[in-house]
Amino acid sequence: MYKEAGLTPFERSILVDKSTEHPFTGEYTDNKVDGTYLCRMCGQALFRATNKFHSSCGWPSFDKEIVGAVKMLPDSDGRRTEIICNHCGGHLGHVFHGEGFTSLNTRHCVNSASLDFVADTEVTKTDEVIFAAGCFWGVEYYLQKLPGVLLTEVGYCGGHKDNPTYQEVCTKTTGHLEVVRVIYDSSKLDLDRLIKYFFEIHDPTQTDGQGPDIGNQYLSAIFYYNQRQKEIAEGIIKILQEKGYQIATALRPVEPFWIGEEYHRDYYNHKGSLPYCHGYTKRF
Repeated sequence: MYKEAGLTPFERSILVDKSTEHPFTGEYTDNKVDGTYLCRMCGQALFRATNKFHSSCGWPSFDKEIVGAVKMLPDSDGRRTEIICNHCGGHLGHVFHGEGFTSLNTRHCVNSASLDFVADTEVTKTDEVIFAAGCFWGVEYYLQKLPGVLLTEVGYCGGHKDNPTYQEVCTKTTGHLEVVRVIYDSSKLDLDRLIKYFFEIHDPTQTDGQGPDIGNQYLSAIFYYNQRQKEIAEGIIKILQEKGYQIATALRPVEPFWIGEEYHRDYYNHKGSLPYCHGYTKRF
């Protein structure tokens, strides 16, 4: 699954237009957590954290890729070797040899914006979907509990302003919904189960928000990346309608995902309390 439509303009400039982020600005330059680095555009596993090393170059550095995950091409400058995702062709960065940093004598110099990171050391292929179901604090809390979910990120989607702040979204003038971006291991969790769970952790019949949170930023929606995701969601909605539910959830093609501010991320686990407007209700 290619996720180009969900990229921000900056991410697109790196992955599609082959730009380079400024050194020492990327999210993963100094990341030391064990896990796996994925292609931001298609979710393919590219590098294991065990092959990451500190090179002081200003970008994440790896001395080995996962077999078959990365393709090397002559760069347009005629001097360097470009590396791209072998699955989707997304630009990653460049590879250098003979520098002596590690025994493998190789440095894959990669843009953080080309990557996602999950704390799983064995995953090979992931998929992604974006959910809106009211306040993103509670939605993320429950999605994190579903086995097979590898990463959740709170943020904003569906509006007309680039890189909105929470305060701007709260004015209800930007058109954004509070959403949670979900990356999951497609070998352990199928989309049908994930979407059914989404419909069980909020009230999909509420038309004006979620619980006491009223307004367009709290509406229920699924932002789908492709026709397959849309059709699976439509099928599940039909099942709920046959059960008598008047479903208000909108199905919308994905738009750029803008990650939320740091203080919103993993909110309830940091706070040590429970969501006030979300809970689990078995519907299937």
